[in-house]
Amino acid sequence: MSFFEKKITAACNKKEALFDESLGRYALRSMFAGAYLTMSTAVGIIGADVISAQFPALARFVFTFIFAIGLCFVLIFNGELATSNMMYLTVGSYYKKISWAKTTKILLYCTFFNFVGALILAYLFNQSFSFMTLKDDSFVVTAVTIKLGKSDWSNFIEGITANMFVNMAILGYIVLKEESAKFFIAVSAIFMFVFLINEHLVANFASFMLLAFNHARGQVDAFNVINVLRQWIVVFFGNWLGAGIFIGIAYAWLNQTKTAHKEG
Repeated sequence: MSFFEKKITAACNKKEALFDESLGRYALRSMFAGAYLTMSTAVGIIGADVISAQFPALARFVFTFIFAIGLCFVLIFNGELATSNMMYLTVGSYYKKISWAKTTKILLYCTFFNFVGALILAYLFNQSFSFMTLKDDSFVVTAVTIKLGKSDWSNFIEGITANMFVNMAILGYIVLKEESAKFFIAVSAIFMFVFLINEHLVANFASFMLLAFNHARGQVDAFNVINVLRQWIVVFFGNWLGAGIFIGIAYAWLNQTKTAHKEG
């Protein structure tokens, strides 16, 4: 058994055990993951707005860097993030360590409570001074406008690529030993997909809900329930394909070799 398979098997066993033991605790772990990404998104939005007053070209860099730290929070504090579970559980099913039905059930449960965590933190941030005074041309208004303006095909493809970056970061955490190297690979991988404005479901939960509770939502004509749900559903399947097939099963297949060479 390769190092990769051992890690995936251990992760699947842990996640399934946590899920089976207590749905309440698993829900809270999932809520924390959504909350951590919403926290970094909120700070990134305000940071981008502040810097854009003097240096507009730097706004995107500031938001991207601050947001990337949110994934480190998820990894360090053991949050259950749906988009990384897409890799773990899909490969676990490929290895026949967990059923496809159970994988789907856990993913949907985790996704829902990632959303709940994002919803709660978004509401709380919108009671704060920084968001109560948010301008109508805020960075988040522009970001959500762009996301809702994309076609389903664009959202699907960018969902694939975004979650390839995310799970490169997850693989880095699995393979690397040095903590500083883990931090670098996580931040750099997340920076890249966010800077490209690729689509990550839980990140979209954060930005969309931060805008939903704010007066500035009126500036985005396409911001309605049907359009938001459409975007989220398409991105969900894109994310799952990117993590489960393009990264997860691809590396599982590469490691099924009779030679001494292993990919991880």
